Amino acid sequence: MANGTRDGRLVLGKVAWVDYTGGVGTGFLAGGNAVVSSATGWRVLVLGVLGLGLACGWAGAQDRLKKMPGYAQHEKMAKEIGKAAKLGALSVTWKDDGKGLEYTRDGKKFALDVATLEEKPVAEAKGEGDGKKGRGGRPGGGGRGPERGRQFDRALSPDGKTLALYKDRNVWLAGPKGEEPKQATFSGSESARIKCGTASWVYGEELEQKTAMWWSPDSKKLAYYRFDESKVKDFYLALDQTKLQDRLDVEAYPKPGADNPVVELVVLDVATGKRTFVDVRDGKPFTNDAVGHYVWRVAWSADGKELLFHRTNRLQNILEVVAGDPETGKTRVVLREEWPASWVENNPEQRFLKDGKRFVWASQRTGFNNYYLHSLNGGEPVTLTRHTSEVAGIVAVDEAGGALYYLARTGANPLKLQLHRVKLDGTGDTRLTDPAWHHQVSLAPDFRHFVDIAQTHDQAPITRLVETGGGVKKELASSDLTGFDKLGLKKVELFEYLAGDGKTTLYGLLHRPSNFDPAKKYPLLVSVYAGPETDGARESFVQPSALAEYGFLVASLDSRSAKGRGKRVLDSIYQNLGITEIDDQAAGVKELAKRPYVDGGRVGIFGASYGGFASAMCLARHPEVFHAAAASSSVTDFRNYDTIYTERYLGIPTDEAGKKAYEKTNIMALAPKVQGRLMIFFGTADNNVHPNNSMQLIQALQKAGKSFEVQVGPDVGHAGLNQARMMEFFIENLVVGKP
Repeated sequence: MANGTRDGRLVLGKVAWVDYTGGVGTGFLAGGNAVVSSATGWRVLVLGVLGLGLACGWAGAQDRLKKMPGYAQHEKMAKEIGKAAKLGALSVTWKDDGKGLEYTRDGKKFALDVATLEEKPVAEAKGEGDGKKGRGGRPGGGGRGPERGRQFDRALSPDGKTLALYKDRNVWLAGPKGEEPKQATFSGSESARIKCGTASWVYGEELEQKTAMWWSPDSKKLAYYRFDESKVKDFYLALDQTKLQDRLDVEAYPKPGADNPVVELVVLDVATGKRTFVDVRDGKPFTNDAVGHYVWRVAWSADGKELLFHRTNRLQNILEVVAGDPETGKTRVVLREEWPASWVENNPEQRFLKDGKRFVWASQRTGFNNYYLHSLNGGEPVTLTRHTSEVAGIVAVDEAGGALYYLARTGANPLKLQLHRVKLDGTGDTRLTDPAWHHQVSLAPDFRHFVDIAQTHDQAPITRLVETGGGVKKELASSDLTGFDKLGLKKVELFEYLAGDGKTTLYGLLHRPSNFDPAKKYPLLVSVYAGPETDGARESFVQPSALAEYGFLVASLDSRSAKGRGKRVLDSIYQNLGITEIDDQAAGVKELAKRPYVDGGRVGIFGASYGGFASAMCLARHPEVFHAAAASSSVTDFRNYDTIYTERYLGIPTDEAGKKAYEKTNIMALAPKVQGRLMIFFGTADNNVHPNNSMQLIQALQKAGKSFEVQVGPDVGHAGLNQARMMEFFIENLVVGKP
C-alpha cells in the first residue's frame, strides 16, 4: 500500500484486475443474510487511481444484466467510445542532440528537421532498441522487475565479472552467468529468521525498495541488506484452494504497533571477505524513536567513497539522508527533514549533478513542495523555487547553462502543470507554457526547444514544437473529434466544490451519457480511491465513461487527501483517515445533488483497495448521501494493515491519540448503522489486503442483522469486482429497486 499513484507505481489502490472466469456458486453464508452469487469474467488491468469506467471488460455479461435497463445502450456505445476520438498526443524521440525529432502519427513514422521544420517519412528499422545497461549493480535493460513487495535476487558488478545472488537467505558470489557460486554470508537462517541480500516484504511494498545488493562503482565492494525478522509475527494465507491440495503462503507481516524487522546495512570487501556493518542508527538501539528504524533508498556515491541511504524514525516525521564510510561504518548526516505535525515524504525527488556531489532535492519544509540544491559536502542549500503552489517533477538540469527545468502547479488551477526554468542560483524563475492548459513536455538535449502536449479535461490534446522561451514553431499533431461528436458523446465536466471543512476548494469530474436529457433525473455513481496523495480529478483530456451509458451520471471526486495542494491541506487526514476524505466525498455529492438532473436519492459508490475502504465507509458514515456501495479488496480496519504505510498516516496504536485514530477506520464498529445496499468483494489469495478484512466486516454485518452481498475470487489476489456484476448490483438497487 505504498503511497498513492505516484507516476503510475503500484500502491494500495493500484489494483491488478486479474483474469478469473470461474464461478463461486450460489449460496448463503452463516447467518443467512449474505448472498454469494456467481462471479464470472475477469480481465487483466493495472490501474493507478481507480479508473472511472473500471474498463476491465469481461468475458461475458452477468446473466441478469442483459435484461436490465440501459444494457442495450451500453453495449451499443461501449464498443465505440474508445475509438471515437483520434487524439493528437505524440510520443517523440529527440535526435542529433536536439537538431531533429522522430515520432509516429497515424501509424506512420516521421522525422523532423528542427531548423528547417521539414518533415519526412521514415522507414522503420527492424529490431530497434538501445541496449543500455544499468550502473552500480542495478539491473539494466528491459525485462520484468521483481514481484510486488520483493527485490531483485541478483546484481551484476559494474565490471561485468561477478554476479551477486540471493539464495537460501544468504548472499552468494558467482561468475557473470551464475557459474560456480560461492556462499559469501552465513548468518542468514530460516530458524533464526535472518536473511541477507533481500528485504522484508513491507520494505518492497511500502518503500518501493526493489534492490537489496549494491556494488561499488569499482566492483570491489558489495553492500547488502541484513534483516532480522525474529520478532515479527507471520501471516498465513491459504493458496491453491481450488486445487486438490492447498498450500500456505507464510509472510513476516508487521501489523501496526507490533514489532518491526530490524534492518542493517553491511559492506563486503570481495577480495578480503571483510564485513563492515554501517552504523545506521548512530550506535543507538532499535527503538521507535531511533532515526534508522527504517533504512532504504541505498546507493553508492559516484566516487564510491560513501554509501548513501535514507533513514527515518518509526513515526516517519523525521527523514535524514546519510552517508556511510564503507571502511569504518561511521555515518554522517547530509540533510535532515522534519515535519512534527504528521509525516515527511519518504521518497522525495532527488537528481544528482554531474559532479556527483550536488543534487536537486524536493522538500515540503515550507508547507509546499519546492526544489533546493544540496551538496554531499554539506553547507547551506540553495533555494531554487519559492512557490506557494507545488512543484511536480524535474524535467532536466542544464548544467552548462546553469538552469533547472521543472513542472509546477502554477496553471489556471492546480491540476494544470506548467514548465518552468530557474537558474541554479535560485534566480530568474520563468514559466514557459500557457497556464490555460495542462502540459506534458519533452525537452531537447540542447534545451533550445521542447515538444509540448497541451490539453485540458475537455480540450483534446495537441502536440507542438515550441522554442524554449519563445513561441510555437510547428504543430505536429492535433486531435480529431469528428467521431466523438457524431456519436453524441458529452465532454466531461470539471467542477468545483467545498470540502467537508466548508473552506477548501476541491475538484471533481462529471460524466454524462450520450443521450443525456437535462429534463430527466439520473442516479449517480461515484468512482473513488481517495487515499493519501491521490487525485479524483485531472486536467488531461478525459474520455467519457461507458458506465454512464447504463443511464447513470458518473463522478470522480477529490478529497483533501489529494496531492499537490500543500502539506497543511494534506495534514488534515493525519490520524483522521475514514473521516476527512469520506466527508469530502459526501460534500462533492451534496454539491452535485443541487442540480435538477441529479437524483440525490439514488447514489452509489465503488472502489477497490483504499477505494474499497472509502466506498464502505461512505455508506456507513453518510447513509443520508450514499445508498449503495461496491467495496473491493477493502481494508476494513487499519489495524489489519502493515506498519510502514499505516503508521505514517495514523501513528502508533499504543498511545491514546493513536488508539482513537485507528478506531476511526474500524468499519465493523459502524455495521449497525449501515442502511444502504453493500456488495463486498475479496480475493482469497490477496497477500496485500488480507481476506480477514472482508471476513471481519461480513461477521459484523451478520451480527448486526444486515443484508448484504458477497462476491469471492477463489485464488485471486488484490483485485476488484467484475464490472458487469457490479452494474447488475447498482441497477438492481438504484434503478429497478429504487431506495
